[in-house]
Amino acid sequence: MSKQAIVIGAGFGGLAAAARLRALGYRVTVVESGDQPGGRARAFEREGFHFDAGPTVITAPYLFDELFELFGKNRQDYFELVPVDPFYRVAFQDGRHFDYVGDDERLYAQIAAFNSRDVDGYKKLLAHSQRIFDVGYTELVDADFSRFGDMMRVVPDLLRLRAYKSLYGLVAHYIQDDALRQVFTFQPLLIGGNPFRAPAIYLLIHWLERKWGIHFAKGGTTAIVRGLVRLLGEVGVDMRLNAPVERIEVVNGRARGVLLGDGTFLQSDVVVSNADPAMVYTQLIDPAARRKHSDAAIARKRYSMSLFVGYFGTHKTYPDLAHHSILLGPRYRELLTEIFDRKKLADDFSLYLHAPTRTDTSLAPKGAESFYVLSPVPNQQSGIDWSVEGPRYMDRILDALDAHHLPGLRENLAPQFHVDPRYFETELRSYRGAAFGLEPTLRQSAYFRFHNASEDVGGLYFVGAGVHPGAGLPGVLSSAKVLERVVPKAETHGRVLSLPETVTA
Repeated sequence: MSKQAIVIGAGFGGLAAAARLRALGYRVTVVESGDQPGGRARAFEREGFHFDAGPTVITAPYLFDELFELFGKNRQDYFELVPVDPFYRVAFQDGRHFDYVGDDERLYAQIAAFNSRDVDGYKKLLAHSQRIFDVGYTELVDADFSRFGDMMRVVPDLLRLRAYKSLYGLVAHYIQDDALRQVFTFQPLLIGGNPFRAPAIYLLIHWLERKWGIHFAKGGTTAIVRGLVRLLGEVGVDMRLNAPVERIEVVNGRARGVLLGDGTFLQSDVVVSNADPAMVYTQLIDPAARRKHSDAAIARKRYSMSLFVGYFGTHKTYPDLAHHSILLGPRYRELLTEIFDRKKLADDFSLYLHAPTRTDTSLAPKGAESFYVLSPVPNQQSGIDWSVEGPRYMDRILDALDAHHLPGLRENLAPQFHVDPRYFETELRSYRGAAFGLEPTLRQSAYFRFHNASEDVGGLYFVGAGVHPGAGLPGVLSSAKVLERVVPKAETHGRVLSLPETVTA
């Protein structure tokens, strides 16, 4: 009989890990604390409106294709991805906007409208981003950084590419216009990073988006979750919902299984956690089993900001709106300093507005639209009382949208609700309510992130935003690919069989 693997968490990292472990020959059980799979990619339904709770920007779709190809299946038979154009619309306080698109001529024309001299600068920036991508993504995205020597081998390339500079600093080397600098540096915020501190290796995101484009799943991101769950059921993966893990059992330095909240113990040969590593080490593993990752060591790390996410529907449509909009406030560097460093809830904000009904009208009743609006906010180190500030903050955001971007919003508002850092800390079990785990800084990338294979506990592995290569869907899905380098193949006889779907509520 093949070996048993337990996967903690049914987010994208956990679902991808389950597929790859099954392909390696393991019997796989996924345990999810929530009442639906998806983790951050769960969905909310209110009065006929569908709201994706979390990730909405889909790029590098080949990473999904690979999971189905492991079993000789075609991803397109499970869910449909459609391209989004523009990738993003960036709106400025002065009324100007910039459509970030994949077509060179359209892009160059918009850059020229802001600053004609920056067209040549952008071409050089694009070439530099491709060189960084060729090393930072093509060679390293699913590499194993368990040993310091693994990191040292890539240092010469990183130095040559100036990937140690801040991303903003490298972009500013090529782009002179302040507004365009913001257009080409906001992307690290989508993975929990401060553009003024995130290393320039994350400029690879720009080439990644240019290479594969931005996509959206018909039916919402949760359609991807449903497709993956269906695949896993077909190949015999057992999925258990409402099954929070209370403890990882460690015997003689090795993970031997997990204890669930209802007292059930599941024995295993391998445990793979899609949960936040900081939470796992501090809450699920006995301190005596943690020589490297003590509570004090975990506390010393730098964690990402959190998020305030408002969900709302409208009884009217906004046909001129883009699918993805970045609504920049009056300040850029100063606002990020208040969020990341001062842990202060600022009076102003910059927002990401998601309008999925631009692409799929089935996500809202006829003649209506569903939205979510996201604002970076400090994590729970701030001490903010969100039970008081949350409703106030939502009102401020809705007022701003009504005044500047969604005229008539207030009088056409349908259901509305929000989540704040408490949601990330409690329901998603993220340390300090950090929405993306560790902040992606130079000293917390690759070897310096939490390792995919635990240094403290044998047979314990991690996938997801907290480990290499980091947050964002390409990073999370690639972290599951690292398992093929660090997890031994199971002892099997014959091929992996497709079994009936088994999902336990």
